[in-house]
Order: sequence, then structure tokens, then C-alpha cells
Amino acid sequence: MGRGHQRRAGGGTVCLAGGVGAARFLRGLVRVLDPATITVVVNTADDVERHGLWVSPDIDSVVYGLAGLGDEERGWGLAGETWRCLEGLGRLGEETWFQLGDRDLATHIWRSWQRRNGRPLSAITAAQCAALGVQARVLPVTDQVVTTRMSCRGFAAELHLQEWLVRERCAPPVESVRYAGIERARPAPGVLEAIGEAGAVVVCPSNPVISIGPILAVPGIREALRAAPRSIAITPIVAGAAVRGPAAELLAQQGVEVSAAGVARLYADFCRAMVVDHRDPQVAAAVAAAGVEPVVAETMMDGAGAAAALAEAVCRALGLDRPPAAAA
Repeated sequence: MGRGHQRRAGGGTVCLAGGVGAARFLRGLVRVLDPATITVVVNTADDVERHGLWVSPDIDSVVYGLAGLGDEERGWGLAGETWRCLEGLGRLGEETWFQLGDRDLATHIWRSWQRRNGRPLSAITAAQCAALGVQARVLPVTDQVVTTRMSCRGFAAELHLQEWLVRERCAPPVESVRYAGIERARPAPGVLEAIGEAGAVVVCPSNPVISIGPILAVPGIREALRAAPRSIAITPIVAGAAVRGPAAELLAQQGVEVSAAGVARLYADFCRAMVVDHRDPQVAAAVAAAGVEPVVAETMMDGAGAAAALAEAVCRALGLDRPPAAAA
């Protein structure tokens, strides 16, 4: 990784994020670095409209987690949630496979109202963070609607990612994945500027196909990442299996080796290092062969302390100093 910690003016740490793994890691990172120096660029291609409401699952997982409000056991939604509205919708004959809690619904009602009034998702997310006391900057990767769609065996029409992931529980074999609307997408305000000013970029332990893939596919993002002075990814694959979710199946469908090395090859054009799990040391040589420096550490985050320890390892690899104010 080379140089010691020399932050550029206006620098900080940019994290690419989506899903439960990212939310857990970020909860650890804000215990290690000053949250005000962190910008999180979040996937929006799993956004979905349900019951007339616009839901941004990855944004909400990140924001709720950083606000200390998330349900850490489930990994999504709000802690202490109730489900009376969903039960009522079920009695009215509505499909309830996509679970939205009573307090969570307030977010979606408000977001939908803001969108109908013409406010972009980036401005809505900034207001959400301010209302919940989130000090890190959270940016949707784009303000345009991009949707991950799956062609699956046995289905004549494409499935929305949430239909495949939640309703069908990942059961239908996936034949192809596309990001509908990506050609019209542009980075949201502040995204390219944050990457351009960053002292370091971290790719969170998120699904490479359905969480990080849409971020990298937005025109201009990948090129901006190549200019970052330091960058590191955290593997979402340990010993040939996903830590959580369908990453292994989707990587295999894309023809990518299901290993940290396979993920390293996907990111090798912009990522200089990768955290691999200590249970998987033999993969380090293959990661290095891809031109990415392996960093061996504990990647399983079974609690806040483990997430902070992983964040410490990432910061050490990047040469980032831990500010005294964040050490408590």
C-alpha cells in the first residue's frame, strides 16, 4: 500500500456499500474513524415500490445502522419493530411477502411523499440522515432509477431482484442479471467529488453482483475509483461460501470463481488490497496473483466489537490513523 498517512485536503474515506454486511461493517468503522470523515456511497438498484410506497432497502439498512436504530439480529429494519399494518394489509388481500414494519413504514411514506414533490433521492437521504443524527455522509449512487432484474429458469418474465431474493427465496436458477436503466444513470451529486477527494476507498463486504455491481456500473464511478490513492475491499466469500446471502450462486452464474480471489479479479482494476479471512489463508496467494495485496484478518462480524476490530484492520492496511476522539 506504500505511503504513510497523508490525507489530501478535503480527504476522507469513501465506502461502497449495500446489504447487511455493509451496514454491520460501517457500524464498526464509525467507532474507529471520525464519522464526519466518512462518505458512504450506497447501492439503489434494489429499490422497489410496494403498496404505493418507495422503499430503498440498502439506504435504510445503512442509515438505520449508523443511527443505532437497526435490528442487529435480523440485519435489516428497525429494532423493536411491530407488524400490525402488514397484518392489516394481509387481511385486505394484499401480498405481504416483502416485510415492512410499522415504524419503518413512516420512512417509506415520507420518502414517497418527498419523491412525489420532485425531491431527488440524494436530498431525501441527506434529510433522513440529519433527522436521525447520522454524522457520516450517506449518498445514493445515483438519483436515477436503476433496477436489478433477473431472468430465471421457469419464469417467462424477468423478476425484480426483491421478487427473486425475498418472495422466491433465491430458489429459481438465475440465467442472467441486468441493471435496467443503468445507461441513463449518472452519479448523484457529491459522489464523484467525494471519490476524487478521498484519501481512501473501502469496498464493504457486500454482494459483488447485486450490491457493488450496480454501483460500479453507473457511468463514471469506476473511472473515478481508479484514481483513488488507496483502496481496499473486504471479501464477502470465505472458504468458497458467502458469509450471508446469495453471493456464491450469483458469482458462479456470472462465471466468476467463488472465492476471495474471484472477487479480487472483479475489482482489480481499481482496488489495491483485499481483506481475506484468516480461515482462508490459502487464497491469499491467488489474490496476490490478481495484482491485489492480500490482508489476512478476521472478517466475521458477530457483534459490534468484531465489526470494530475488522474496521481497525482495514484502517491499518490503509495507513489511516485512528483519531483520539474516536478511540473511546
